[in-house]
Amino acid sequence: MKAIMVMFDSLNRDMLSSYGCNWTKTENFNRLSKKTVTFTNSFAGSLPCMPARRELHTGRYNFLHRCWGPIEPFDDSMPSILKENGIYTHLVSDHAHYWEDGGATYHTRYNSWEASRGQEGDYWKGEVADPDIPSDALGRKKHSWRQDWINRKYMSNEEDMPAYKTFHSGLEFIENNINSDNWFLQLETFDPHEPFFVPEKYAELYDDDYKGVHFDWPAYQEATNYTNEQISHVRKRYAALLSMCDAYLGKVIDIMDEHNMWKDTMLIVNTDHGFLLGEHGWFGKNRMPTYTEIARTPFFVWDPRIGKKNIKNHQLVQTIDIAPTLLDFFGIKIPKNMQGKCLNSLVSNNSPVRDGALFGLHGGHINYTDGRYVYMKAPVKPNDKNLYNYTLLPTHINSLFSPEELTDMTLESPLSFTKGCQVLKIRALKPAHNTYQHTLGDYLFDLKNDPDQKEPIIDTGLIKSMQERMSILMKESDAPAEAFIRYGLKSPQE
Repeated sequence: MKAIMVMFDSLNRDMLSSYGCNWTKTENFNRLSKKTVTFTNSFAGSLPCMPARRELHTGRYNFLHRCWGPIEPFDDSMPSILKENGIYTHLVSDHAHYWEDGGATYHTRYNSWEASRGQEGDYWKGEVADPDIPSDALGRKKHSWRQDWINRKYMSNEEDMPAYKTFHSGLEFIENNINSDNWFLQLETFDPHEPFFVPEKYAELYDDDYKGVHFDWPAYQEATNYTNEQISHVRKRYAALLSMCDAYLGKVIDIMDEHNMWKDTMLIVNTDHGFLLGEHGWFGKNRMPTYTEIARTPFFVWDPRIGKKNIKNHQLVQTIDIAPTLLDFFGIKIPKNMQGKCLNSLVSNNSPVRDGALFGLHGGHINYTDGRYVYMKAPVKPNDKNLYNYTLLPTHINSLFSPEELTDMTLESPLSFTKGCQVLKIRALKPAHNTYQHTLGDYLFDLKNDPDQKEPIIDTGLIKSMQERMSILMKESDAPAEAFIRYGLKSPQE
């Protein structure tokens, strides 16, 4: 048996034709939906990038305990477990966060790995002189802005771009190992994550007569600062990058067709989260409420043991279900600390695996959904004095925790999932991605009658019920006591 997981970053399901979008060019996602089970109620768990990948490895929520961070010494890692049980694991990726401080323990969990350089300001090509950047360019002018403009100089052809190289390497692995058994390939590209830097042949698929300033990298902020023309333009740039991803996905489907891999190869196509492109008046994924454009993810599964395809499944599933599903496929026992559920029975006979799901960012809204309603709970005590990281590897995205952050850390008793290890409890002096959400209040939406989440509802009985179910899942996740205080919730034991 073999398994392939094709993973995209920031893949907005509402922009895919297989989920009803009528203007983007994504015919290979349509091909994919005819060959797989398409999940219509799939939700992220921990956001954004590396928290989602920790869930891919561990099959459990982590946003209740820490911000962006690495695989911990006590974590169950799905690729490691496969490797330990004789399944060869290979990672091919251009996701630069894997090779930064806050993600540097992931890629070494695989038997082997390949990296393609140059995405989103990846510190790749060294140039002392400043690059030529349009003086009026709009964009997310953060620390990687300068480096990204340097990197672009080395990508004049599509073949030079990291996503192209990533898929080329992934297809090469498949061709080289087509006659071997017992392997797992994670073929993962950073696209269509911003910046929406894309070969013009894909941009030409969309009628865009925009003549304004350079704009392909929206900042994570309210879209009210941009004109309608700028918003339309950047949506089309995202769509162009999406069409490039679609073309590369088609090559994976082609090779599976060519070698009749459908008979013995599981295929999973997924993402970590979506992205707002002006919806709800926002760009991005972090500072605003985690609307369904961000949290509800495209998710496709082909299981050759079951043979179900061209089917839409409406049961509630999450990112945490991927690890146990892959372990089960290879006949490996699922660790007790994995909260996710194997999707075998769900795919076979539509048996639900959960009644509700949590999702969120460390310190921001905690969100609960039962598949129909979404309840977003903001902190009632948003100051940093009641927000902590529980970790043995104190790293941020691309830096170590500072001595200032570590000054008053304590060594705490083991958590339920740390396998007897005590953990450091470190005050979050530099909260990641959560510095704004607490000002936005609570929301309750009915996704059946208001799928675009434009009309929050007030239903005190339903809110109380959602809070109770949220608290139960938090307790099952061994959420720290101060989390219940921070969000004004009662622990189920009280």
